Amino acid sequence: MGRDETETYITVPSLFRCPISLDVMRSPVSLCTGVTYDRASIQRWLDGGNNTCPATMQILRTKDFVPNLTLQRLIKAWSDSVGRRAGVSPPRGILTVEEVTESLRRLSLEKDDEIRLENLSRIVRFAKDSEANREFLWKRKDFAPMLVHIIAAVDGGTRATAKIKLGLLAIMILDTIIKGGKERDRERLSKLMLTDVGGCLTALLLAIRRGNLETKIESVRVLEMISFDQKSKEIISEREGIVPELIKSISSETDPSLMEASLSFLITISASKRVRSKLVAEKTITKIKDILLTETTSVAVTEKSLKLLETLSSNREGRSEICGGDGWRCLEGVVRKLLKVSATATEHAVTILWCLCYVFREDKRAKETVVRCNGVTKLLVVIQSSCSPVVRQMAKDLIKVLKVNTSASVLSAYETNTTHITPF
Repeated sequence: MGRDETETYITVPSLFRCPISLDVMRSPVSLCTGVTYDRASIQRWLDGGNNTCPATMQILRTKDFVPNLTLQRLIKAWSDSVGRRAGVSPPRGILTVEEVTESLRRLSLEKDDEIRLENLSRIVRFAKDSEANREFLWKRKDFAPMLVHIIAAVDGGTRATAKIKLGLLAIMILDTIIKGGKERDRERLSKLMLTDVGGCLTALLLAIRRGNLETKIESVRVLEMISFDQKSKEIISEREGIVPELIKSISSETDPSLMEASLSFLITISASKRVRSKLVAEKTITKIKDILLTETTSVAVTEKSLKLLETLSSNREGRSEICGGDGWRCLEGVVRKLLKVSATATEHAVTILWCLCYVFREDKRAKETVVRCNGVTKLLVVIQSSCSPVVRQMAKDLIKVLKVNTSASVLSAYETNTTHITPF
């Protein structure tokens, strides 16, 4: 969405802006030096142990401040007037490229984390405002390295401090800017973040473990963005804690949005054979089984679960896990989803069955499970459906290896059962 036209023409008097946050002041207060700040901004500055005026750097003889009621009345009158003219709510800090550039300068030079937090918060708002703003930020050569430095500075052992808040905001900006980005953007970000492997991955893992739902999802998406090639996928998957945490996130009790993001990331990194073996060893298939046996799972989560299982079934360890022990329950879940979710889900399900029962034929229990769960009838329906020719051929191959022919009894069963099967 482009910048609102009212923001283009409204000019905020510089006197109304807090010298620290550069936003329109809500509760202006004056220090003994005569400089006025927004109460929240100057309070954070003083609470941080500072004894100087941020604007003049004079040592304060007292840290007391007094409300600037005259300025507050002027700001309210101006805001009300702007709101009436524009037909919108009073503005909360109208951002320009020049002001954001100044915030970036302060962010890079300022040592006080609270002030840096003020400036980074403004940059977040600027980034969310429009695609043009995001393009402007990303094209700055210093912007991505600055964010990566902020993320890498997060210490997994610290408590909820300004550094953690800074890191979470930096992750939010990356998710906002790079979402759906070009390959060269992903490659650039991957190289930056994985140069200091410990710092950035530690921060992302911390955010996934301790953050709120939105933070968790943003962090998982950033991990997927930087999983650019085989090397980066293996570096990320080998970072202790990341894969187990993401597998934990695909529990059926997890929020569907987080499940979807986690599954998408796991699908991305599973392109590497070594990673696939790790996913199998971490009992990912057990989690997928639980998802497939849950009737209320969303379409997107089901499709991604089947896609990941399809990938894992290409590994010998994966096939053994699916067919061994109570793995037949996983196959039962696959057959259940045939024709019941979406065309995409059906295609993944057929591919999984084809891989297990036709290509490798390693375990006769797989075929027995498909037959027992009414898989033959469903495969006959797939052959008659409008799915892709490749999937229809896979279904035909499966019918052959399941040793089912089109005898009168089979056709009779087919005709009887298809009346109860409504695809998707």
